Amino acid sequence: MAEILDVTDSSFEDLVLKSERPVLVDFWAEWCGPCRALAPVVRELAEEHAGTLTVCKVDVDSSPAVPARYSVKSIPTLLFFKGGNVVDQIVGAVPKQRISEKLDALLA
Repeated sequence: MAEILDVTDSSFEDLVLKSERPVLVDFWAEWCGPCRALAPVVRELAEEHAGTLTVCKVDVDSSPAVPARYSVKSIPTLLFFKGGNVVDQIVGAVPKQRISEKLDALLA
């Protein structure tokens, strides 16, 4: 089973920016319905790409600095990192296929 890391303002640099692998970061909140709808999709993708991709979640309520740093204005927002830089993003709950296409490009 793939691990999804809970990332905070204090652990973001080590777990995301310094990651050897590409990283998918899911910005979410407990009260957000679309975030809850997207969660099983993110879990599936984490399992499908285990070993090649790091998947993280950032709770925007408990860790507000990271979302502010990356101008996350609405949730869910998915940011795709490679080499410590944002290379792509998706805002809103979207079909799994759309996220898969972006991940394929990220991992290529």
